[in-house]
Amino acid sequence: MFTGIITDIGRIAELEQRGDLRARFTCGYDMNTVDLGASIACDGCCLTVIEMGDDWFDVEISAESVSKTNLGDWQEGSRVNLERALKVGDELGGHIVSGHVDGVAEIVAMSDEGDSTRVTLRAPDALAKFIAPKGSVALNGTSLTVNEVNGAEFGINFIPHTKAVTNWGDAKTGDRINLEIDTLARYVARLQDWA
Repeated sequence: MFTGIITDIGRIAELEQRGDLRARFTCGYDMNTVDLGASIACDGCCLTVIEMGDDWFDVEISAESVSKTNLGDWQEGSRVNLERALKVGDELGGHIVSGHVDGVAEIVAMSDEGDSTRVTLRAPDALAKFIAPKGSVALNGTSLTVNEVNGAEFGINFIPHTKAVTNWGDAKTGDRINLEIDTLARYVARLQDWA
């Protein structure tokens, strides 16, 4: 379980296809405080630490995860949003995020508004109904508030702080973005199906 508040920007040091995709991230975490088998959200995907060193950790990514996310787009040297799993007593500054990506959205427009950047994304049609104005979404693991919705397209804003402490400062039109819809929206829709 995560909050969507990014705590580090990792860098992909190695990618290797070994049956499953294996990735090595360099990071700023004190790896002495991370257990083997711990969960770390990498661009919003909950992945398991399988090996680690002083300033790096490795994960394995199944073909299923690659097919449902933008992880197949990763390249060595890319910056990745990282968040360690919640602990009891941690501040919940964003919203409840599972790290289970629902699909991939695409950035279709970007424009600066003062110091902020307004971004329009297109969600997969099957997920669009779960996105509501002033609701929450997790995009590449970042908890964000939806400004407006128009069909399958929705808008969000990035303030300068968010662009500085995440990889959102690297975003460009055409990027494929990991999208996790709000858990509450998923359950409300499920309950309506049974009503």
